[in-house]
Amino acid sequence: MTDNPGRDDVGADGKGEVRISNDVLAVIAGIAANEVPGVTGMAGGFVENISGKLGRHDVRRGVKVETRENTVGVALYISVEYGCRIPEAARQLQMKVKEAVENMTDLEVTAVDVHVQEVVFPSGEGSKARRHSDEKARGKRDPRDD
Repeated sequence: MTDNPGRDDVGADGKGEVRISNDVLAVIAGIAANEVPGVTGMAGGFVENISGKLGRHDVRRGVKVETRENTVGVALYISVEYGCRIPEAARQLQMKVKEAVENMTDLEVTAVDVHVQEVVFPSGEGSKARRHSDEKARGKRDPRDD
């Protein structure tokens, strides 16, 4: 994705221009995304995941932004809670992010792409499900599931 900042050609005084960096747009989108029920967080790449484990929280994590002139495209990489209705959560996410970015920047959001990367289980439930999935993938049966 490109890193061309969103801009408004005329500033408040009629002179100059206002530029909004992609990092600022990513922060706006990331905060809005975390307000949607069923979304447990943003999924990042390898480096972002390591940073998260070291206690560094970045709201831009899992957000990619592409700007062209006065339009913005956003890609979100998310984790969802087990049992949530993913299509419904994704639609809410798209609406909330579009609304937040447009209201705060006056830029037109042309797309909000949602990529579900992970399902998060409530404590305790995930270990059995993951163990079963791992064993099944290796063609083994786990006697603890009996």
